[in-house]
Amino acid sequence: MTSVKGDFVFGRHAGIDFLKNESADKINKVFLQNGVQTEFANQVYGLAKKKHLIVQEVPKNKLDKLVPDANHQGLVLAISSFEYADLDDLVEKIADKENPFLLMLDSIEDPHNLGSILRSADATGVDGIIIPKRRASGLTSVVAKTSTGAIDHVPVCRVNNLVQTTKELKKAGYWFFGTAMEGQDYRYWDTKGKCVLVIGNEGKGISPLLLKQMDQTLTIPMVGHVQSLNASVATGVLLYQMLNNKMPLSK
Repeated sequence: MTSVKGDFVFGRHAGIDFLKNESADKINKVFLQNGVQTEFANQVYGLAKKKHLIVQEVPKNKLDKLVPDANHQGLVLAISSFEYADLDDLVEKIADKENPFLLMLDSIEDPHNLGSILRSADATGVDGIIIPKRRASGLTSVVAKTSTGAIDHVPVCRVNNLVQTTKELKKAGYWFFGTAMEGQDYRYWDTKGKCVLVIGNEGKGISPLLLKQMDQTLTIPMVGHVQSLNASVATGVLLYQMLNNKMPLSK
């Protein structure tokens, strides 16, 4: 039986070999079964630490669901079949562009949301997307399918620390706009200049440390009974505000 199934590598030999030889960008998550032998667990943790990867200990039935009918031997790696862009290269590439626009996603966990956001980003001309390496969906076949091809056209950069990345981009002249309930009505948002829109996690929103880095916060007014929108829907609304600023209707 093969040791690769969809977006997963499983089994002790295949998993350890992948951890040793593949780039960290190829590995989205490391799942280790609770209670495996200490020596094996230490080996997994040691290799993961070298690549700055988080190991998530889970019960056996979780691994059984990830790779059904497979002999995972207590180790499953969620991997990416898609290439990530280098953020420095992307920033340099768009440095001379008028009104460059980046999208930063703070721990979007649902791959369907990420795929939908990629689709909206492509439709509105976003120059690139920044996601964290930890506790977030990476580029998987589910993301690719949901994006309906947009994954091939919108560069996605994966970074270790969103706060540090924000500080570096600010030095390059970018202004940061985040979503928050108490923010300014997004319809007044001026997206001229170098902009980064930050979208928070589906349940928790933008993390407190990252929120402190925002130059301005935005809110989408709602008049119905439900006072929140799905992350991908909210992103689409805000991206079209950006596009409206870039491409105002001619009178």
